Amino acid sequence: MWCDGAVQRIWPPGDGLPAVRESELDTIYSYPEPLTRPYVRLNFVSSVNGKVAVDGRSAGLGSEADKLVFGRLRRLADVIVVGAGTARADRYRGARTWPALRAERRERGQAEVPPIAVVTASADLDAEGPLFTDTVVPPLVLTVESAPKAKIDRLRAAGAEVLLVGAGRAGPAQIIDVLASRGLNRILCEGGPSLFGDLIAADAVDELCLTISPYVGGTGQISTATPDSVRAMRLESVLVDDGVLLTHYRRDR
Repeated sequence: MWCDGAVQRIWPPGDGLPAVRESELDTIYSYPEPLTRPYVRLNFVSSVNGKVAVDGRSAGLGSEADKLVFGRLRRLADVIVVGAGTARADRYRGARTWPALRAERRERGQAEVPPIAVVTASADLDAEGPLFTDTVVPPLVLTVESAPKAKIDRLRAAGAEVLLVGAGRAGPAQIIDVLASRGLNRILCEGGPSLFGDLIAADAVDELCLTISPYVGGTGQISTATPDSVRAMRLESVLVDDGVLLTHYRRDR
């Protein structure tokens, strides 16, 4: 039922919609404190019709505001998790850093630079790619016992810390547990659809940040293998910039 006064218009902005300063983003996207358990946040961008890539890459849908929030979410995270397919398609490299950010993270009790953790059942990663050569800290590779030993050895030789998570497939609980065992509780996951689907199906997602870009078309999907049942999420915030919607939801547990 439509309730007068309960439905609010955020666009066009009119006279009453307040501007958001960049300095407020840390508050908007802050993790719960105190954090007593692993906390999983998903972040992704899609077109209006729910597609996630242009020419095979998500960067084609991004905007300046989306990039700003993307960077802010990384600044707040303990670890950045990504599936191998997304890491390969988007040519992942290590998280960027600078002296002020290092100090900021130290003050929060975090490591100075969050590692990139790549989930891969095959250990099929380019050991000479930017994930290994353009990074301040070594990547974490979360693979399985059945992955080819030669590939695992090559990744270790390239500097990666390889963690075996499960026998034939890394389950969401196993991924989260191995990260939490290392004190990496603020978990930011950036894709791809299989990893998103596994986390959603396991009800392991605490928070979801979705940027809706004002385009139609594109390829790919946000997630696969999600359950038929739905789970409630609570809307935390909506930011608007030049037609781009930056939405932010928390799991309603």
